Amino acid sequence: MTAKLVFLTLVVVTVVAACGRRQPAPPIPANLVQLCGDPGLAGIVLPAIEISGNACGIQRPVEVHFVSGVALSTKTVLNCDTARSLREWVDGGAQPAVRSLRARITNLQIGSSYACRTRNSQPGAKISEHAKGNAIDIVGFTLDTGERVSVLDGWRSKKFGPALRAMYSAACGTFSTTLGPDSDRFHQDNIHFDNANYRGGTYCR
Repeated sequence: MTAKLVFLTLVVVTVVAACGRRQPAPPIPANLVQLCGDPGLAGIVLPAIEISGNACGIQRPVEVHFVSGVALSTKTVLNCDTARSLREWVDGGAQPAVRSLRARITNLQIGSSYACRTRNSQPGAKISEHAKGNAIDIVGFTLDTGERVSVLDGWRSKKFGPALRAMYSAACGTFSTTLGPDSDRFHQDNIHFDNANYRGGTYCR
């Protein structure tokens, strides 16, 4: 083998290795603690959120930073029931859904968690489950291949649509409510999960 051929072979091997390289899971900072008695949840325990005069607030809020090693894109404030449901969904729904892509999720893009507002921020609407720490909106995720997937662009795509729909389906029953882009105009760019107390069971749309 000539020196030139050896050089070209090394270049090709290096490029292939770089393209196929997986991103390692982000390290969990030492200042975070286990949350809600669940070893898969890491973050910060917060003082009670009490807002007088309306139905907003969380008695025992937590700020979730990592779920089973998956980093959340922003500080995510929830109650423990919803945080545990999120961990169950990540392990049993989200990660299995991307196996067809031969990848793992390293980061979840969060649209909204706790927020003192009405449903869909509409005037005169009922108080949102977000206002109780019962809800979270997922707008996308990052894979260990480096690919970033958004609900808005990926839901109807051939490559990522099946994985996103599998994630949606896996949430039905894990959460009380699951709303995706096919539900209404307010959820075109996110999948909404909440743990509202329904007498008739779960609601998935």
